[in-house]
Amino acid sequence: MPNEDQILGSSRTDRILSIIATVLFSFALGTSAVIVPILAIAAGYGTVEVGMIVALAAVSQLVTRVFLGALMRRVPDKTLLAYAALMIAVSCALIAVSHALAVFAVSQLVQGSARALFWTSSQTHAVRTSSSSVKGLTDVNLAAGLGALMGPALAGYLWEVSAPLPLIVASVAGAAAVIPVVLLKKLPIFAPDHSNDGIFAGGLWRRPGVDAACWMNAGAGAWKSLLDSYVPIVLSFAGQSVTVIGLLVSLANSAVLAGSLCGSWLRKRGNRISLLTGLLAAGVGLAAAGPLAGVAVAAAVALTVSGVGAGILQTVGPAIAADEVHPEDRGDALALTGTVRAAALFLTPCVMALLVSVIPVAAALVTAGVLITLPAARGNPRKDSPKQSRPPQSAPGRPRQQDQLEAPQKEVSDEN
Repeated sequence: MPNEDQILGSSRTDRILSIIATVLFSFALGTSAVIVPILAIAAGYGTVEVGMIVALAAVSQLVTRVFLGALMRRVPDKTLLAYAALMIAVSCALIAVSHALAVFAVSQLVQGSARALFWTSSQTHAVRTSSSSVKGLTDVNLAAGLGALMGPALAGYLWEVSAPLPLIVASVAGAAAVIPVVLLKKLPIFAPDHSNDGIFAGGLWRRPGVDAACWMNAGAGAWKSLLDSYVPIVLSFAGQSVTVIGLLVSLANSAVLAGSLCGSWLRKRGNRISLLTGLLAAGVGLAAAGPLAGVAVAAAVALTVSGVGAGILQTVGPAIAADEVHPEDRGDALALTGTVRAAALFLTPCVMALLVSVIPVAAALVTAGVLITLPAARGNPRKDSPKQSRPPQSAPGRPRQQDQLEAPQKEVSDEN
């Protein structure tokens, strides 16, 4: 039997390997997100075609997430992570060698599926190997944020050297992510005999805690969609330069990391406080950014507040979902919250397109920000702290508790 030092050392090694893989994958994804639209425009495609190309990734991600719960009852998360890393590498390499419309389409479809596989599998791996769900998810989000900042920052410099070079580097980074992934612990699949048989089966989304987590992930998805699309437009219409817009968007993304760091502390205050804080900060911050867009400092403050809120939502939301269900349902719960986020990413631009057809874009951003806050007015989504609601440790053959899925959490060290 391994002693305590060996177990702790193995856990630390797994954590480091997971962080490295996440940074590399996020670097590749961040680079692709910036370069693909620019490269498509440079290749002669119109804005409508570029929009459709980018939308394919969102559709692919949404469809893949719907089936992920069932997939994780058949395939270990470590294997799914390896496939995701290879897929993002292939996605970047395809566009680096060809600018044909069909190649762009296939690349985006592969990218969307890779995103779904990687983020859900990395979340399930983190919550099953960490002392608490929120600590594991904080690691995932911080590593993802670091890669997302590094990728776009380096992509601009590489683009000046050669247009395909950023995608080549991104492809190498994605392929390199396979190395730490194959060294991760191989965890057992979620036991089919003790799970919900799908993200929509058994009323999973209606469970106390899981419903709150879905609202939080919807808010995080809407925030990210707006930041990547209409926020730069609002800032541009307000007279801000491209350089200032880039700095403001980077500031908002950096604030997400701060929000993720607050997640562990806030989670201890209960589901209700987490929901209120995250949604109000993200929504009010975005709403304020509309009328304040012409004043760079004021817009920076508003976007920073919204970024902190988004970081809270995307860290604490999945943690609540993982904590409020039976251990063998965690795969379904995280796949469900991820599906909600993907749906918000896809639907938010559609809603904004309708709004801007009748009101100015700044007013539309204010409206969207207010809509994000609305779930905060819901009834109490359960005030339990994690110590009261954390289910027992996962075991493939463990029977489901019939009357209550939650059990008191064992005391754990604050060290992750």
